[in-house]
Amino acid sequence: MDFTFSEEQQAAAEAAKGVFAGVAPDAVPSPAMTPGAVAGTCDRALWARLADADLLSLLLDARYGGSGLDAVALCLVLRESTKVLARVPLLESCAAAAAVQAHGGEEAKAGLLARAGRGEIVLTVAAHGRTGHDPAEQAVTARQDGGTWVLDGVQTAVPWAYDADVTLVPAHTGTGRTVLALVPRGHEGAVLAEQFSTSGERLGELRLESARLPARDVIDTDGAWEWLRNLLATGTCALALGLGERVLRMTGEYTGKREQFGFPIATFQAVAVQAADRYIDLRAMEATLWQAAWRISSGAPGPLPAAGDVAVAKMWAAEGVRRVVQTAQHLHGGFGADVDYSLHRYHAWAKHLELSLGPAAAHEEALGDLLAAHPLA
Repeated sequence: MDFTFSEEQQAAAEAAKGVFAGVAPDAVPSPAMTPGAVAGTCDRALWARLADADLLSLLLDARYGGSGLDAVALCLVLRESTKVLARVPLLESCAAAAAVQAHGGEEAKAGLLARAGRGEIVLTVAAHGRTGHDPAEQAVTARQDGGTWVLDGVQTAVPWAYDADVTLVPAHTGTGRTVLALVPRGHEGAVLAEQFSTSGERLGELRLESARLPARDVIDTDGAWEWLRNLLATGTCALALGLGERVLRMTGEYTGKREQFGFPIATFQAVAVQAADRYIDLRAMEATLWQAAWRISSGAPGPLPAAGDVAVAKMWAAEGVRRVVQTAQHLHGGFGADVDYSLHRYHAWAKHLELSLGPAAAHEEALGDLLAAHPLA
């Protein structure tokens, strides 16, 4: 395989660096000092700049005003976003739009995609199930009643739920199939309750009580949810990688200046070895991320379905980002816990990313199931 990025992918990454260059990680109150949410909404000004730079339409076809790029390009942009803790629903909105484009009906595409690419509307995905530990598609039931679909169930920890104009909700039918319902904000029978992430961001518990949707707002294509779930998980790995890279750089800068016994502590063997171990974690996170993104983008066959590569990437991302921030806190000493210094924010975001869409153990189990179902020759 060839992990060389195309000119278009590199251009997307450079554009992202330009947009995120002016973002301050500590622009909102500290989650450690703020009861409830650190802010009432996402960073709308940044969202507008992303739209102006055509970074919200990366995955969309030209007929919807997009660039027609792939998951690799999106992951390059996401990687840059968490280096500055960008408070925008970039992953969720882009992934949801891509799912509608790939699997939705023409009416849904015409109503959502161009507007989402211009940043006029925000999309999100309810991907955490009822508790955050059960399959998301099992948390909501969907049944047909004449020309409409009726939804019942609960989805927890919906990211950017209060900012989103439409939430994509996976639901299971009585025949064992999974559909994706496009639920507008404020829709009758859909109720939001506030929840809060470790990062201090406002999440939403979405309760669906006999919520009725027309057939045009339900995607019933086989494999649509699995494809979207893999893209979300891979994007989460990209966010973890960008965060980990920034934290390790912060650690290197600090240990290079902090002196004990007349020498920078970075010259001490115990410090250098710990930093080197975390560098190895990041390189493993990077290699497995691009493998997963390449499988999703190319559709290339492999000994396992693409979900296997996604599981491996998520295992490395979940464990790796946790180890990176823990080592950073240790090497920073008490300074790392100072709420006037941004490291504690990265730690809070890392914990959220580690558990988002399942911790490492859940993906180890999923990988085991895939290996059992597809024995390697």
